Amino acid sequence: MTRFGYTLMTEQSGPKQLVGYAVDAEKVGFDFEVSSDHYFPWLDEQGHAPYAWSLLGAVAHATSRVDLMTYVTCPTVRYHPAVVAQKAATVGVLSDGRFTLGLGAGENLNEHVVGERWPAVGERHDMLEEAVEIISALLDGERLTFDGVHFRTDSAKLWDLPADPVELAVAVSGSQSISRFAPLVDHLVATEPKAELIQGWDEARAEAAGDRTPAPSRKIGQIPISWDPDVEVATRRAHEQFRWFAGGWHVNADLPTTEGFDAASQFVRPDDVAQTIPCGPDLDAVVEAVSAYWEAGFTDIALVQVGDAAQQRFLDEAAGPLLDKLRAAAPSS
Repeated sequence: MTRFGYTLMTEQSGPKQLVGYAVDAEKVGFDFEVSSDHYFPWLDEQGHAPYAWSLLGAVAHATSRVDLMTYVTCPTVRYHPAVVAQKAATVGVLSDGRFTLGLGAGENLNEHVVGERWPAVGERHDMLEEAVEIISALLDGERLTFDGVHFRTDSAKLWDLPADPVELAVAVSGSQSISRFAPLVDHLVATEPKAELIQGWDEARAEAAGDRTPAPSRKIGQIPISWDPDVEVATRRAHEQFRWFAGGWHVNADLPTTEGFDAASQFVRPDDVAQTIPCGPDLDAVVEAVSAYWEAGFTDIALVQVGDAAQQRFLDEAAGPLLDKLRAAAPSS
């Protein structure tokens, strides 16, 4: 059964507001909630970037049913992987096992703040692989001394672990990252509805499992929407808050500042944004856009409602009917 999630977008809302949205999203019926983990918003107009891990701790206590997840955390520059493992374990305990650790190779926008250089993509994947090895060992309860190319640990051990180990997901974008990470983690994260990603992931996991049946693996995607009763208001909001999205991840990973994203998106028009993000009150248009993900084989799809100003009204008026339409249209198995 396809599962539908709600995105706690730290770039566009303050921490108290996000906890309130998390509670209401659980009440309205979302299956899971994902949180971005940013030091900067994408654009100055978004105006927020609270610490995701404090937020997740609060949300874990304020909710009781929804699964929680980072979408995604970079465990290589701004954070040491041993510290990420400790944070993940603690949220796993606080949420009574509802937490999945989503990991990725990161963006310069959020990692440059600690004053380290921004590595090229190949090196970032090397760093991420070492980080996954460290995090997995620590979440399994090991006392770990590790001497890698990029990271070291000295007798590291986690003292508070959830009853069931925290599962890991990694963001992938192509065959190279799939072949590298599918054997190492539990679940896939991707931002584009490409069937070849899902097929490649399943094949890589099956090959790594050999004669054994590979464990079930979630395929978790995310899609922005800009719901509003007024289509023009929805389109303006999407352009103001989400025009950065037009650059694609090959661009988005390397720009270091909000000024850079503003300059890179200066020629993006509201109509350009509306062609890629469903804007307005038409819930059937949202269902059509989301369907590309389940048709590609995604099992979990998180919605991003664009703009803090529309968030509460979306949850109060549109989210429930939208979930009903999505569940009626999505595959049942």
